Amino acid sequence: MDFAYSDEQKLLRDNIANFAKRELNDDVIERDRAQVFSRDLWRKCASLGLMGLPVPEAYGGSESDALTCAIALEALGYGCRDGGLVFSLSAHLLACVLPIMTHGDDEQKQRYLPGLVDGSLVGMHAITEPGSGSDSFAMKTTARRDGDDWVLNGTKTFISNGPVGDVCVVFAVTDPAKGYHGGVTGFIIDRDTAGFASGQKYEKMGLRTSAVSELVLDDVRVPPSAVLGGVGAGAGVFATAMDWERILLVAGHVGTMERLLETSVKYARTRTQFGQAIGKFQAVAHKLADMKVQLEASRVLLYRSAWRLTHQRNASLDASIVKLFISESLVKAALDAVQVHGGNGYMV
Repeated sequence: MDFAYSDEQKLLRDNIANFAKRELNDDVIERDRAQVFSRDLWRKCASLGLMGLPVPEAYGGSESDALTCAIALEALGYGCRDGGLVFSLSAHLLACVLPIMTHGDDEQKQRYLPGLVDGSLVGMHAITEPGSGSDSFAMKTTARRDGDDWVLNGTKTFISNGPVGDVCVVFAVTDPAKGYHGGVTGFIIDRDTAGFASGQKYEKMGLRTSAVSELVLDDVRVPPSAVLGGVGAGAGVFATAMDWERILLVAGHVGTMERLLETSVKYARTRTQFGQAIGKFQAVAHKLADMKVQLEASRVLLYRSAWRLTHQRNASLDASIVKLFISESLVKAALDAVQVHGGNGYMV
């Protein structure tokens, strides 16, 4: 596997990083404090092609492979200091756009993908419930037949883009006897469908520009054309979304780690104590070295896993590994950056 950037990938990475630095960082502290999801910035990201990276050109996308998508999202995480925006965009792309692109029929793709790609629609993905987080087998939301239609009832929780989204991929039990494999179905539901509403909006300790809420389904009636991937095929639809999301959602984390390292190195070179730059002290130098090692290991793991999304039949194990390793590496890098900056590291 050769992960050297092609000329096109290098240009894409540079363009996205420069765009993010120039267009996405104004008033980021104020927006985070006020928990503002910016539709204006959302549309700017769409105009650069970020919402349609893997989507076929026929629907407005650029038809990029998974590795190129990883490079692009890494560049976004590097240039954009609004982690909530990066998170919302990645959730939209990986957990809503990808399942529709992969499992939708022609009519569904024509109806939804152009708007999801051009930024006029915000996507959501709803499987988590109050009583079933990672335990999808414990899902309580149901979909029953009523004539030709389906009627959904239940509550989903911790839904990224829940308060602001326009279209949602929702999972519900359609045959309890078959269980999760064969008994769960995915549906595409529009925000304005009767009985579909946002519930409680959550206030988080971070990523506050990424709006999160409950979704309530109260006798939501949808036609057969809302079924995504076939009745009982929900497990496969969900697996597609999760493989892509677990691997590529953390691509932005890798970019953030690189930015944290650069910021910390610059500070360690210019901040002096006891007559010398603090980077000369072993305790600080070791933290910077650890941050570099974590960054490089994370990037290789990300690129390898993204490559396997395209070239292997199943990337679920890779997805779990990369999510665990890079998530924990980002936390460590962030804490090390705070410590390198000392008291300044704890300031807003």
